[in-house]
Amino acid sequence: MTIFQPLTDEEERIGKAIVEAAYIVHKELGPGLLEKVYEVCFCHVLTKAGFDVKRQLDVPIFFDGLFFEEGFRLDVLVNELVICELKAVETMNPVYTAQVISHLRLTNRRLGYLINFNVPIIKQGIKRIIR
Repeated sequence: MTIFQPLTDEEERIGKAIVEAAYIVHKELGPGLLEKVYEVCFCHVLTKAGFDVKRQLDVPIFFDGLFFEEGFRLDVLVNELVICELKAVETMNPVYTAQVISHLRLTNRRLGYLINFNVPIIKQGIKRIIR
């Protein structure tokens, strides 16, 4: 049986900043743009707020005792702790949530966000995922 461990204060602080950044970007730009536009602006807002932000980060994987450079790519990693998967799609696919969960597990991180900017109200497009 796994015992639930609460998130750290730092993870919670980053999470709040991520939600705030998504609101700022969506309020200014609205829906209907390409994912890359939202990503650049989202990262700018977080960087301006003092966070360390990495975009399109390649993450190698270990499988069957082997190391593979060709692992997967994170859209955004904030302060080396929180993963953000950004979308600009009309319909969310459940595989996107599974993708964030897999990324959290494979990087040994606990908190991730799945954010879809192609929604009328950004609150509808933000999903917080804890592993």
